[in-house]
Amino acid sequence: MTAEPMPESLPEPEPEQPTGPRWPVPPPGGFTVDHLFSLPDLPPHTELIDGSLVFASPQRDFHTLTLYLLERGLRRTVPDGLRVKREMTVVIDRNNAPEPDLSVVRAEAVTDRRQTRYDVKDVVLAVEVVSPDSEARDRDAKPHKYAKAGIRHFWRVEMVGENDRPVAYVYELDPASKSYAVTGIYHDHLKLTVPFDLDIDLTEIDQL
Repeated sequence: MTAEPMPESLPEPEPEQPTGPRWPVPPPGGFTVDHLFSLPDLPPHTELIDGSLVFASPQRDFHTLTLYLLERGLRRTVPDGLRVKREMTVVIDRNNAPEPDLSVVRAEAVTDRRQTRYDVKDVVLAVEVVSPDSEARDRDAKPHKYAKAGIRHFWRVEMVGENDRPVAYVYELDPASKSYAVTGIYHDHLKLTVPFDLDIDLTEIDQL
């Protein structure tokens, strides 16, 4: 019985295929609004900031409850000519389409139930509730873009203090400089006359 000759070398093993999601590779010049609304399988609440796709992280209980509290308060007194929208994309330009946590938009901008975006010119108020992963965007990048785009009112809401309640930092646009100036910091009651009369008891988060 004759043994078969051994091969000179063993074949190279097949490379392991990567597992998990395959994220889209940005094209030259970055992603655009068209990509944001056409790429398949993007995670919910993906934003477009300076041509980059920004994915949302799981949110804390504080974020959910604060959004509910603010949305309910805004809807109580919003005038007929305005509408309150939660987590809807606002198109600023070709490479920027953030998603404010809450927006107040002009009623005529709401066209149908299948709408997925609003133009920045129709936004009267943008609200961001700060999360650990979004601090830099919510404190700097996004308000800077909102101001430059002409959104007149902006709120930044953060969890502050030992009781973990929301504190609202309220800003109004200086049209000459296209930048925001802080008009008030509200710890217990968010009581304002602009963009319309409203009074939100921020301590109610303890009962939600």
